[in-house]
Amino acid sequence: MSRTTALTKDDLLLVVDVQNDFCPGGALAVPDGDQVVPVINRLMGRFEHVVMTQDWHPPDHLSFASAHRGKTPYETVELSYGAQILWPDHCRQGTDGARFHPGLDDSRAELIVRKGFCREIDSYSAFTENDRSTPTGLTGYLRERGLTRLFIVGLATDFCVLYTALDAVELGFKAVVIMEGCRGMDVEGSMEKAWERMLEAGVGKIGEADIAR
Repeated sequence: MSRTTALTKDDLLLVVDVQNDFCPGGALAVPDGDQVVPVINRLMGRFEHVVMTQDWHPPDHLSFASAHRGKTPYETVELSYGAQILWPDHCRQGTDGARFHPGLDDSRAELIVRKGFCREIDSYSAFTENDRSTPTGLTGYLRERGLTRLFIVGLATDFCVLYTALDAVELGFKAVVIMEGCRGMDVEGSMEKAWERMLEAGVGKIGEADIAR
């Protein structure tokens, strides 16, 4: 990708899970997660199309450690679709933690995709839940609208942003991650591994200043 990227009418800003529980003070806080908010607000004004995702779990979701007797957060268990990290209860439907960060301007979003609402399946990607077979519906929406290149921002780089970007490329979209618009958990080198996986898959990596005005 050239150093300067010009936006077109077929480009979309995809904002991943900028919710209270993933920001400082939240149940599953990403370090400095709130710092993406002003960056994303600036970017929204430069795109014709904006879609946002929202983690939206029932209170007894199977990705919660509290749903498994004797288990604690960050342990791994086997669910029907494979290994699953257990998380603190977070982004429970209708709670303040599930709401978007109050500073985030959601008025530009033409679609909000809620994911992780099936009790038995966690969902990192904006496209497909963790069983790798249950779609969120975003793919069809983008194809019907003719939106082919996705600029991805949000939380967390090494989980939901990562899997969203990888799925986007696999589904035939062009995917670009804007660095300043993301923050990660960085557990045991997970940030470095995430960027390696994305770059190997053909995901672009740019800075906010690299987008032509």
